[in-house]
Amino acid sequence: MRVMVMVKATEDSEAGIMPEPELFEAMGKFNEELVEAGIMLSGDGLKPSRLAKRIAFDGADRRVIDGPFTETGELVAGFWIWEVKDMDEAVAWVKRCPNPMPGPSEIEIRPFYEMEDFADVASPEGQASHDRAAEGLAARQS
Repeated sequence: MRVMVMVKATEDSEAGIMPEPELFEAMGKFNEELVEAGIMLSGDGLKPSRLAKRIAFDGADRRVIDGPFTETGELVAGFWIWEVKDMDEAVAWVKRCPNPMPGPSEIEIRPFYEMEDFADVASPEGQASHDRAAEGLAARQS
């Protein structure tokens, strides 16, 4: 089961305040544990939303919205992509994580859709298109 583990933004992360050296080191050690356990597939921190853009869709119209975005609690400051056996394993790993922020913080775990979830809606053409995209990504990563 693949999950995205999202570190929610805080006022400090949105202000661009960098972690203390101790936290930076603790998170590095945690990431090493995840890699050694074969859990971590990817992960990174995200810069504050003042450097971001959103694209709003309405039919064929597109509108660009410049950051910063005001709902800090709804923003993501960093993420991991993990491969775990189930949600319980993901929760257990998050509980081992150092607090990623200087003050109170929150981490959200969301499972990815897998192709079998789309069995009722995937046409052969749609499935083939997704397969080609997956093959292209795999080729780029090797």
